Amino acid sequence: MSLIHSLLSRNFLDFPRDPAQAGQGAPAVALGTLPEWNLADLYPAPDSPLFARDLAHAVAEAKAFAEAYKGRLETLAMDPSSTGLIEAVRRYETVEELLGRLMSYAGLHYYGDTSDAARAKFYGDTHEEITKASSDLLFFELELNRLDDALIEKALKGTPLEHYRPWIEDIRKEKPHQLDDRLEQLFLDKSVTCRSAWNRLFDETISALRFKVDDQELTLELALNLMQDEDTKVREKGANAIAETLKANLRTFTLISNTLAKDKEISDRWRGFQDIADSRHLSNRVEREVVDALVAAVHAAYPRLSHRYYKLKAKWFGLDQLNHWDRNAPLPNIAAKTYPWAEARDTVLDAYGAFSADMAGIAKRFFDNGWIDAPARPGKAPGAFAHPTVPSAHPYVLLNYLGKPRDVMTLAHELGHGVHQVLAGPNGALMAPTPLTLAETASVFGEMLTFRTLLARTTNVTERRAMLAAKVEDMINTVVRQIAFYTFERKLHTARREGELTAEQVCELWMSVQAESLGPSIKLGPGYETFWAYIPHFIHSPFYVYAYAFGDCLVNSLYGVYEKSREGFAERYLAMLSAGGTKHHAELLAPFGLDARDPSFWQIGLSMIEGMIGELESLEGQ
Repeated sequence: MSLIHSLLSRNFLDFPRDPAQAGQGAPAVALGTLPEWNLADLYPAPDSPLFARDLAHAVAEAKAFAEAYKGRLETLAMDPSSTGLIEAVRRYETVEELLGRLMSYAGLHYYGDTSDAARAKFYGDTHEEITKASSDLLFFELELNRLDDALIEKALKGTPLEHYRPWIEDIRKEKPHQLDDRLEQLFLDKSVTCRSAWNRLFDETISALRFKVDDQELTLELALNLMQDEDTKVREKGANAIAETLKANLRTFTLISNTLAKDKEISDRWRGFQDIADSRHLSNRVEREVVDALVAAVHAAYPRLSHRYYKLKAKWFGLDQLNHWDRNAPLPNIAAKTYPWAEARDTVLDAYGAFSADMAGIAKRFFDNGWIDAPARPGKAPGAFAHPTVPSAHPYVLLNYLGKPRDVMTLAHELGHGVHQVLAGPNGALMAPTPLTLAETASVFGEMLTFRTLLARTTNVTERRAMLAAKVEDMINTVVRQIAFYTFERKLHTARREGELTAEQVCELWMSVQAESLGPSIKLGPGYETFWAYIPHFIHSPFYVYAYAFGDCLVNSLYGVYEKSREGFAERYLAMLSAGGTKHHAELLAPFGLDARDPSFWQIGLSMIEGMIGELESLEGQ
């Protein structure tokens, strides 16, 4: 997938893995001054002459590129001594980067306040212009893929084009599912009024929703935060407010889900994908059997992980079952700690610095240079993400920072993405993007470093129990919950092939996977059946969610290697991140002695979660 295709489909990383785990916010005065990003490194303003000039140039250059090269690639490839093909690839990369810069700015500006009509129009208009330009460029990768294998190998071997071999080999994996040029152009042109339009409807609907709690009308982010309050009555009010508002809007969310599932089925059918998740596996550059092995391993581990932990947590609360609004509740009789922004920054940078000074140095640039937008604001996109923009610029991080320990972990997570994106940037616009499965490696590893740093500072048993419990919950939300989400998506997309689903049917599918994954110690009360409706992954990136479980288990294995032998590990780790999208996961993990294709690989990561639960059980009575 080209850079601009990825941007048009809005593959921003991350959005919340489990939004309900966010913490209740502290007063702004307790948090200190929260930074807001400075997008001027991309463009000064939406109405700036520079943006208008670049957009006009990009559209014109895309058209000129098509006029210069369409129908000529085979001729250029047949003469390896000619510079024509390498010049074409370099020119293509240049215009892709410019389109990426424009679309990145429009997207980031819009997600700063999706309720602002002017921002929405700017984003929509830019999206349409970029799509037109991309339509002119569409022929290039399609035509490259039609070249004979022997011919493309001859053009690569011993020539400057060899530099782009990873990219060329990568796009040629799409060849079996490639349609003729006119159909591909139709798919791209219609994306503005199909998938992208429904994505935007979801975003603007979610952003506009208000959830009534007592005399307050809260945004989704703040309503979800109530489910982390120390008072169970407050948590219950938050859960009920979410359920009531989602139920009132369920027809809209059901229509969006039905339409997008059908849209995907049509695309998959035309492209010849056999399994409903095969297109995601291909874009992730991971084999179906690897994902199936991960899913099977996590399903089998439900009793040893989530069921076991929630039984223990219910005991801490003196209950046989926890209500669903208590699942991520803070532990009883433990004062909740608030982290001012400065302390959160120092905590993460210290953890990164203890691992690698280079890693901390890159992360520090995000704080120093206005690359982070931290405050929670009405209309702002919920959750968190790190967006790479383009290699000639730098990534940006969006947070909704509220001062709780999990917010510190989210900061560490998104900065991990940011460091990865900076390191991968020198590969250029065509080879910097990383498949989602590997994109989660740096983020989860950043979290683990930060958690281990905080845990090492803790000597009090009560505080240690609270920290371990929070980490276990994060890991369950990252592994168990995301595989349950993936299972839900599989059920939904499979059922949609038999006809349109009612809201009640979607809710039933949701409840079936939730009961199985969470276990008997969680009571799923009335209203919880609607909670699928606010999760953005299902809308924006179908089957994205297993990438979190993949990344978490992979990082657990990596961290185990690090603990056993730290000598030279940081250098190998940063080299892995620097590869961007130029290497397959098997090649990247080989220096660490790991292989995700081995079914037993996943047990390594899952056993680390089991070990933490075991430690929590051992702390009972201390």
